[in-house]
Amino acid sequence: MSSSSTNNSTSNQQQQQPGLISGHAQLAKGAIVGAVGSLTGSEAWTSSGQESKDAGISEMKAASENRDSSSQGYGKVEEIAGRATGCEGMEREGKESKNGS
Repeated sequence: MSSSSTNNSTSNQQQQQPGLISGHAQLAKGAIVGAVGSLTGSEAWTSSGQESKDAGISEMKAASENRDSSSQGYGKVEEIAGRATGCEGMEREGKESKNGS
């Protein structure tokens, strides 16, 4: 296998793995789309927003299951971001990674 093929394979695997950051982005996107739907009375936008939020939550849960927060966390930054966004899981994992490092 060539170096280029190996890099592409690794890149594809990384893109398929769930991530906390992309999960939070998906959740935020869903909240915005849902809010637009509520403001405009569009059921399609409201429904799409809820689907995006659900997908973001699922991705965050999957990412958390595959992560050792004691060695793969962002510590205080993650804890503060979790507190600011109301994400208890992010706040907890930030505390765990801060204490583990």
